[in-house]
Amino acid sequence: MHRKFRRSLTAMAAFAAVTLTAPVAVAAPVADSSEAAITARPAFKMPFECNQTWLGSNWSGHSPAHSIDWNHYDANGTPDDLGRRVFASAGGTVLESYYSTGAGYGNTIVIGHGGGWQTRYAHLRTRSVNAGDTVNVGQKIGEVGETSALYDITPHLHYEQKLNGAVVVAVVQGVTWSDYLKRNQTSTNRC
Repeated sequence: MHRKFRRSLTAMAAFAAVTLTAPVAVAAPVADSSEAAITARPAFKMPFECNQTWLGSNWSGHSPAHSIDWNHYDANGTPDDLGRRVFASAGGTVLESYYSTGAGYGNTIVIGHGGGWQTRYAHLRTRSVNAGDTVNVGQKIGEVGETSALYDITPHLHYEQKLNGAVVVAVVQGVTWSDYLKRNQTSTNRC
């Protein structure tokens, strides 16, 4: 009995040594918004100056679904976001910087962050980066505007997080922006 117990302990110790020291295989991101792919999401920051509080909104019928429209208000509750600086919410490569006439986005920037992740910033008044540029988190990429070739809109920043081409539910500074949500959030970008 004592010998069996010792063999059992020896076998368990050998198993533990192999288990604890063996390399762990990590699954590659998949081509959908499943939980396995979402674990590779960059730590996206708000695309605004440190300590600024912005009202984010998404709603039923917002196109595309899961996108956020950001607005800033002064102390009196008056919108004052036109011309405010927009920053990259994560580092990456500018994939597109253009004026959209067909989709209604107006001045648009799309940044690739690796692993199939992208962010889109639309309705900008100005664009400070070009396709092919490398940007760091917190780097100025443009200014909030009201540009659109199709719609008469008020100033705001249209923001999307995309995975493998599909717009997904955004996670900004650890906050999940589930659909049909309206809330204030304070930026930690450039802090």
